Amino acid sequence: MQQWIAKRMSRIEVSGVRRVFDLARTLTDPVNLSIGQPHFQVPEAIKQATIRAIEADHNGYTVTQGIASLRAKLHARFVQPLGHPDRELFITSGTSGGIILALLATVNPGDEVICFDPYFAAYPNMIQIAGGVMVAVDTYPDFRIDPAKLEAAITPRTKMIIFNSPANPTGVVADAATTRAVARIARERGILLLSDEIYRIFCYDGPLPSPVLDNDQTLVIDGFGKAYGITGWRLGFAHGPRPVIEEMLKLQQFSFVCAPSPSQYGAEAALDVDTQPYVDDYRRKRDWLCEQLARLGYEVVVPGGAFYLFVRAPWGSGSEFVTEAIRNNLLIIPGGVFSRRDTHFRISYAADERTLQRGVEILRAIRQRR
Repeated sequence: MQQWIAKRMSRIEVSGVRRVFDLARTLTDPVNLSIGQPHFQVPEAIKQATIRAIEADHNGYTVTQGIASLRAKLHARFVQPLGHPDRELFITSGTSGGIILALLATVNPGDEVICFDPYFAAYPNMIQIAGGVMVAVDTYPDFRIDPAKLEAAITPRTKMIIFNSPANPTGVVADAATTRAVARIARERGILLLSDEIYRIFCYDGPLPSPVLDNDQTLVIDGFGKAYGITGWRLGFAHGPRPVIEEMLKLQQFSFVCAPSPSQYGAEAALDVDTQPYVDDYRRKRDWLCEQLARLGYEVVVPGGAFYLFVRAPWGSGSEFVTEAIRNNLLIIPGGVFSRRDTHFRISYAADERTLQRGVEILRAIRQRR
């Protein structure tokens, strides 16, 4: 049967995050700080809008672009203020669905795609699927992008730069000056800039400085899952230059077909939900957890957004430290899943207070093991 498997699959790795999820099923009452999704309940208004859509028989296909009322609402909020007349928007099956469409629509075999290390765990495999070559630009130790390093990484084969802020796994938010620099470099060098803004609402020190403000050719991928606790509903959106969006839509017709129909009606209601209480809650959790870890002697860069900490392992590699944590019933993710280095581990503080407190106690206990 091995002869049936495509050669490309040998270059696709099983998700390291999923391996930790699988481990969770083998433990009794684990302290789970590995999950990259909000812990709060879906707001009632979103649930009720989705239920009404199902009961009204909005259960079939929508047009590939997504329902007109949702697109209009998103366009008014995210596209119209930019004043870019040659800009289109459509609804995707999750942000991951949007990113893979973007890569398949633009990247030729052998084209290079620049990512900043640490990076979202799916980027390398997504780029492989499209036939591209990932070029990693190191951001250690503070996870800040150095525009000079970005310039140095560009070659004649560079097709795309993926920019993720707030970032997974570090939670770092690129400041306005850095964002402008990345936007300028992409614009001047004629490189497509993809801005992954799925954690946009979780910015703790002010609104997100998006590169689209300085580069009107930026392709923005965003979504609803993280902001509203509906990660399983698989709903995102993309807006960018019309020629790129049109090619992405062509691919969507013959892959995802359309985003889930009832989810789109729920998303329309979601845009009227106040998310500030969730942002405030995660800011408090970030502050508390950073303070606790600092007292225990852990090295951590205080994140400006998302709901992750990327912590340096106090001994051994990131993988060795995570193995010990799992032996002690704590689920966290080794940094090597997100990086070409294996020196850190990721904590998600999208959890209730009791879970966070239990996690800190385990981290206290294993801090001095070696």
